[in-house]
Amino acid sequence: MTTEPLPLAGITVVAVEQAVSAPFATRQLADLGARVIKVERPDGGDFARAYDTAAGGLASHFVWANRGKESLALDLKDPRGLEVLHGLLRGADVFVQNLAQGAAARLGIDAAALCARYPRLVAVDVSGYGEGGPYAHKRAYDMLVQCEAGLVSVTGTPERPVKAGIPAADIAAAMYAFSGVLAALLRRGTTGRGGPVEISMLESLAEWMGHPLHHTMHGGEQPVRTGLAHAVIAPYDAYATADGDRVLLSVQNDREWRRLAREVLERPELAEDPAYATNAARTRGRADTDAVVAGALGKLGADEAVERLEAAGIACARLNSVAQLAGHPQLAARDRWREVDTAVGPLRALLPPIGLPGGAEARMGAVPALGEHTDALLRALGMTGERIAELRGDGVVA
Repeated sequence: MTTEPLPLAGITVVAVEQAVSAPFATRQLADLGARVIKVERPDGGDFARAYDTAAGGLASHFVWANRGKESLALDLKDPRGLEVLHGLLRGADVFVQNLAQGAAARLGIDAAALCARYPRLVAVDVSGYGEGGPYAHKRAYDMLVQCEAGLVSVTGTPERPVKAGIPAADIAAAMYAFSGVLAALLRRGTTGRGGPVEISMLESLAEWMGHPLHHTMHGGEQPVRTGLAHAVIAPYDAYATADGDRVLLSVQNDREWRRLAREVLERPELAEDPAYATNAARTRGRADTDAVVAGALGKLGADEAVERLEAAGIACARLNSVAQLAGHPQLAARDRWREVDTAVGPLRALLPPIGLPGGAEARMGAVPALGEHTDALLRALGMTGERIAELRGDGVVA
């Protein structure tokens, strides 16, 4: 095991966060070695704690997005709670918040206000639609932002649009917040000053919509919804196999089609047939193309289909379930699984995908119980046991 320090060792992050976007961003910082202090409401904490009980009695979203953090249960609406927060901020490097639009400003903890007060602090505001504009105070749940950003309009089948099966808007905002913090810390290293960082879910997901956006703006047509198929490439879809599985394949050029016809479909005459020989022809006759491929793969088991496709140099994949992902042989072979401590015992979790220099491994810290670190954090600020008991009795901390 390497003894190299993690890249963010020595960095302290204070986060007033909830749901997914900010917590997932700060989890990336914790994985890279930062100390992350998660400030939660005393009455239940981050509401994502109650989304479900699927992770051994804990909420799956919360377990995923909050490992490696310390939990401080603190009422920020009480002036004594705000005083505690500022005590933490005086020694912090980064602050992240994703309260409802306007709530942080009312408390005086928006990024601009905090950076004016603490010049070395990198402060991040994560919101649904950003400050200003007609949507600034609009509620911004992930599904709603997926719709506003046009993602749903290009996802699904021709008959029915669908949202992404993961919180794509939250994750997009989280990753831009993560990279924004790293960039701001790098700048602080040369200028000595932190500064505000603003991230909106809409703008983050709009950036991810780059291909259909540019296609529509500059080509005049929105890409059509094609399910698992591709709008301009054929064959490119999932096909049922004889054992009930589905195998996806993608033919990217006409050379590959010729190999597919000869070595997988065992229909060599289709290699040069004008109705199939070019991608343009195959796309025009997509139904016939898909029928030919489906007919051939439908006679094979999934293992044999994949073997033939790979032997012919055709890109392919299985249509895995989430359970199959959890048992994926590639993840196992690359030793990507670890155990993370929680209040209900250890739970499996994936290492983050960033491979660190020197063989260093991300810190897979425990998932905190609500208020688990409240007393220790308050004592570190110089509070006596009597003072902590008083605040707890008044509901300021938990």
